[in-house]
Amino acid sequence: MRSFLLAALAALAFQESDPYDQSKVPIEVEPSDASLAKVVLVAGRMSHGPGDHEYFAGLALLMKMLQQTPGVAPVMVRDGWPKNEKVFENAKSIVFFCDGGGGHTLVQGNRMDVVQKEIDKGAGFVCLHYGVNFPAKASDRILSWLGGHILGGYSTSLATKWTAEFKSLPDHPTARGLKPFTLNDEWYYFCKFVPDMKGITPILKTVPPENTRQTGPSKEHPGREEITAWAYHRENGGRSFGFTGGHLHKNWGDDSVRRLVTNAILWTAQVEVPSGGAKVDLDPADLNRNLDDKRKKK
Repeated sequence: MRSFLLAALAALAFQESDPYDQSKVPIEVEPSDASLAKVVLVAGRMSHGPGDHEYFAGLALLMKMLQQTPGVAPVMVRDGWPKNEKVFENAKSIVFFCDGGGGHTLVQGNRMDVVQKEIDKGAGFVCLHYGVNFPAKASDRILSWLGGHILGGYSTSLATKWTAEFKSLPDHPTARGLKPFTLNDEWYYFCKFVPDMKGITPILKTVPPENTRQTGPSKEHPGREEITAWAYHRENGGRSFGFTGGHLHKNWGDDSVRRLVTNAILWTAQVEVPSGGAKVDLDPADLNRNLDDKRKKK
């Protein structure tokens, strides 16, 4: 009996600490109060190796960050698209953290038409890391939604990690509570932006290493400061935000990253960002929870 109890306790302890157990994250659960600002978080399917592109775990963390702001109700979606598309209805902001390019979840079928309905109502739109990468066929529409995006053959988006120094930050709600910081990540840059940068406010700018300028167009601007995160005021009054970091899951442990992205989501949802920035308290143990199980992934 004693050995049975010990085994049962050991199994329970493993279950509670299992980093791949995602069952405790509520999926597509609508807010109980319609007056709350609903933010839909769309996590892409499993991608890359352990610790990289942890879409589900990253958005599960952001879900907890958003819950620290009164009046906000985050709704989680997994595997790149909701089982019930009505989850997008009346969203104040929609966030995509997923694979990009031709495999971007949004360019499949008529999905852009579904999201367009909410964009037309003024819903915020946020894309993180690979999720800012869209194919040329979607460029015109995405430029009207996001203001800019990574484009294959034009932008720099290959697997190159480097340390970015953000020496100054603008006077903008998304940057509230932030101080200059340095961070190693797989930063994308040299985005395709709307003409004359109309409506764009650069939020993170840095001078990248010259060996990261991988495309002909980017090589034409040696030593230039480049944009790695931006805010966009759309013509219909909606707000959008692009953030090219987020490759390394461990970077969500950095207060500056969590606060910037949380601020940005609140701003796009038309929620007032506190003067000192959003509250983003983190239990360090949460960084090792809700991970995709990539142990068998080649």
